Amino acid sequence: MKKDRRDFLNTCFRFVAGAGIVGVAGVLAVKSQKEDFLWQLDPAKCTQCGRCATSCVVTPSAVKCIHVYDMCGYCDLCGGYFRPNVKNLSTGAENQLCPTGAIKRSYVEDPFFKYEIIDELCIGCGKCVKGCGAFGNGSLQLQVSHDLCVNCNQCAIARDCPSDAFSRVPIEQAYKFAGFKTNKKI
Repeated sequence: MKKDRRDFLNTCFRFVAGAGIVGVAGVLAVKSQKEDFLWQLDPAKCTQCGRCATSCVVTPSAVKCIHVYDMCGYCDLCGGYFRPNVKNLSTGAENQLCPTGAIKRSYVEDPFFKYEIIDELCIGCGKCVKGCGAFGNGSLQLQVSHDLCVNCNQCAIARDCPSDAFSRVPIEQAYKFAGFKTNKKI
């Protein structure tokens, strides 16, 4: 069977148009899936291993410490702020647990202090979270900062997490905090 030039061009055009439509549909499907789900860290499963700081493709990590003020005791001797066995409760760097100075301590009234996380300095190492959980009430927790996270299909942190604390969840469940029965939004 012999094809003329017109039939050949018609067939090529139909093939290219069909492939284009399938390609656009595929891109839209992937984009809608990416926007409907995102990565979440479950602080109840997190072991503060430090891999969030080193495994994330974003530098510094998209995982940040957050302070759940509803749970905080505003302790004078905060386990998330001070190194263990510190002898002097001063704000000197040698006494602080955070390697980057990402926690700001300010006096409220005797004996209470307020602790604020400076997001730009936080690298997501989890040292403060571990200290707060060991010697406090666990009000410092790690969470994925969704304005920094690029929402990778295969999250490098999720792949490296030894406690399986990362999962993809619907966007409506973006944040989950330990110590609360329901999800709260920041």
